[in-house]
Amino acid sequence: MQNKRIKKLTLLAILTALSVTFGFVAKIPTPTGLLTLVDAGIYFTAFYLGKKEGAIVGGLSAFLIDLLSSAPQWMFISLFIHGAQGYFAGLKGGYRPLGLLLATVVMVGGYALSSVFMYGTGASIAELVPNFCQNGLGIVIGWLLYQAFKRVQSNK
Repeated sequence: MQNKRIKKLTLLAILTALSVTFGFVAKIPTPTGLLTLVDAGIYFTAFYLGKKEGAIVGGLSAFLIDLLSSAPQWMFISLFIHGAQGYFAGLKGGYRPLGLLLATVVMVGGYALSSVFMYGTGASIAELVPNFCQNGLGIVIGWLLYQAFKRVQSNK
């Protein structure tokens, strides 16, 4: 039992580290923060392992990216937003489309609402399209990685 828990914890740590790395591969500065590929790691984890693990990797990786990017004002906001994004993205079966929709609304809407309070309405509006694009790209890359990983695993 203990060995299984250690393996899962190790896997989550590796996926978090990879998601943070994705976040640093392409950091595009915007008026209120950064656009990154962290969503790809979050979606891959949610597709592969499920909602609880997606929430853990999502929250931790976004928190760490903000910490390492000198954006501490966003750390706890990102922890919540990307954690919820990972949770909803991990819904399975017929609930997956609803989960992806909720994950998108939480991410884009959460940052828009937070930006209103931190920087004003103008900056918040300016971030809607880039955040939506970041989220959409994350879904596509995360899904492609998940499909490739499943294919490699089935060939073993």
